[in-house]
Amino acid sequence: MLKIINEPPVNEWSAICKRPTLDVENGYNAVNDILLDVRENGDAAIRKYTLQFDKVDIENFKITEKQIQDSDIYIESKLKEAIDIAYHNIYTFHLPQLKEEAIVETTKGVTCWRKSIGISDVGLYIPGGTAPLFSTLLMLGIPAKIAGCKNITVCTPADKNGKIHPAILYIAKKLNITNIYVIGGVQAIGAMAYGTESVS
Repeated sequence: MLKIINEPPVNEWSAICKRPTLDVENGYNAVNDILLDVRENGDAAIRKYTLQFDKVDIENFKITEKQIQDSDIYIESKLKEAIDIAYHNIYTFHLPQLKEEAIVETTKGVTCWRKSIGISDVGLYIPGGTAPLFSTLLMLGIPAKIAGCKNITVCTPADKNGKIHPAILYIAKKLNITNIYVIGGVQAIGAMAYGTESVS
């Protein structure tokens, strides 16, 4: 609801313009507790929080190769076409970052240069559930692939039926990413950071 304030007195301006403040301490403690639980109890903790927050009971978090390969069956052609165009544009934008750096001889016989090396293991969190932001996988996954990241893990929360949007799987298929897990929230970040019985 929009609040309209007509001609407030000058002495009220400071109060009107004051930004709301958040007490992050409670949030920090809650997040820290979840991370510690995932670190200590692995999959059991993930199941507990997935049931608590996403209201779904998931036995196997990892998406199968068949689910990835069959993903395009469940996507409308217009959406698939839009994803393909976005993929091309994002790839084209990031590819020039691979340019070779100049080698500089600073002193006779001494050469210096810069070299960019992709992180070996990366975890990508893709918002999902009721509003899957599959474009996030394009924007994170394409640069990771171009950079040469060898092990890419994707976590995304389930919808109310325990499924993830097929567009996420379709993009993963285009990127040749196979480590995909139906895990959301803080527990997903903990799983990717610490590893569990299912998430490596």
